[in-house]
Amino acid sequence: MVGMSWLTKLVRAATAPRRREIRRFMMHPIEVQQEQLYDLVGRAAETVFGKEQGFASIRTPEQFARQVPVTDYDAFCGYIERVRQGEQQVVWPTPIRWFAKSSGTTSAKSKFIPVSEEGLRRCHMRGPKDIVALFSDLYPESRVFSGKTLTLGGSHRLVRSDGVAQEGDLSAILIENTPCIASRFRVPKVETALIPDFEQKVDAICRETVSQRVTAFAGVPSWNLVMLKKVLEYTGKNNILEVWPHMELFTHGGMNFEPYREEYRRIFPSLQMKYMNTYNASEGFFGIQNDPSADDMLLMLDYGVYYEFLPMKDLNDPSKCVPLEGVVRGENYAMIITTCNGLWRYMIGDTVEFTSLAPYKIRITGRTRHFINAFGEEVIVDNADRALQAACQATGAQIADYTAGPIYMTEGRKGSHQWVIEFQVPPSDPERFTDVLDRTLQQVNSDYEAKRFKDTTLLRPTVTLVPQGTFYAWMKRRGKIGGQNKVPRLSNDRTYIEQLLDQNERSV
Repeated sequence: MVGMSWLTKLVRAATAPRRREIRRFMMHPIEVQQEQLYDLVGRAAETVFGKEQGFASIRTPEQFARQVPVTDYDAFCGYIERVRQGEQQVVWPTPIRWFAKSSGTTSAKSKFIPVSEEGLRRCHMRGPKDIVALFSDLYPESRVFSGKTLTLGGSHRLVRSDGVAQEGDLSAILIENTPCIASRFRVPKVETALIPDFEQKVDAICRETVSQRVTAFAGVPSWNLVMLKKVLEYTGKNNILEVWPHMELFTHGGMNFEPYREEYRRIFPSLQMKYMNTYNASEGFFGIQNDPSADDMLLMLDYGVYYEFLPMKDLNDPSKCVPLEGVVRGENYAMIITTCNGLWRYMIGDTVEFTSLAPYKIRITGRTRHFINAFGEEVIVDNADRALQAACQATGAQIADYTAGPIYMTEGRKGSHQWVIEFQVPPSDPERFTDVLDRTLQQVNSDYEAKRFKDTTLLRPTVTLVPQGTFYAWMKRRGKIGGQNKVPRLSNDRTYIEQLLDQNERSV
């Protein structure tokens, strides 16, 4: 297969026009973003929502921000429910044929995110195509296109809602709409990909794919790691390259990759293995890593999405939202999107930080609802991941999963944080691990540092080690195995911690 890189050269040539379009929005980001906004507002002016908000009179981004309120799922779900019941022309002018079912981080158990035909083509399906365009340009000698891509998506099949639309995992929507020719380059087969039971699906993937030429895989790092370990168990091999020797690329997203990086290096012992970070959510596809030397992502500006950003310090004051040209580097923002799926000034729930303004690049820092601020310390997921990475490097540890929350003040005792951690490789010195974790948190978060100064408010954190398999068993018990389900990293109360400690007791 020495000459198979010609496929990559062919793909690179075919995708050259798209890369020119990408370069255009990199060079003219504000112009492209305003084009997106005017197109969206113009097309939706005669919808129910458009008429209520006076879209027909909007002429500038500033006017759009004044007239249209910032929403989240709880505030917007009334419109969504009308569409689910079969009413059209509510939030978007063309029929909403699908709803992406997403695990709820709101008061709802599940969110149902509208997906229009335009949203599917211009956003959700454009992202994977652009991954191909960018990868083929970065690695023209790659042979990744000579094999198949293994995708581990969700398990909710499309079902008919009470209205006219179908609803299920976004992956099920994408599978149904993937062109037949593209399906030839992907495994597993549709029937396997949509097996509802995660463990049965992984067993079926092992049987179906270990004999095939798999050169890439894609999905959430944590669940893919579970699958890959099952593949090793099934085959009796020591690493994945003994199963799939041509494996070359992991396209990942959905969570920070850093806690899993060392374990992936262990099961892919090759410098030729490449990793691409993406920002893909039920609400849309927003970012792609285009520089192998950095984990930040290029914000994709021509996907039928108009972006605004609300500083987290002003989370309760939507008037402080800024468009793309108003952002600064280093600020933690809640991301707000307006999309061709019919979401208007919608707070997606993710927080981001800009690492570059020319071009605009971001990294995900956490969730608007996933933080610890029980004592005014304002610890976010990005702080936690950096501190844990430093503690692992100092003690040779590898983390499988973690969550953290407060230990409340009691009479005679100050507050602190409790970290419940499942290690793949335990720290050589647990006390040093805790010290480095604590010290690094103080270095990256001045509020935490102030509360820890001389134990003023916060005491040294408590690290609780739980056996391997604890988090998996806990997620399974909650019905949150596989797909788009994620372990909540930080919480402002002790609910998750108490559930995990209870799970650990059950396992003893």
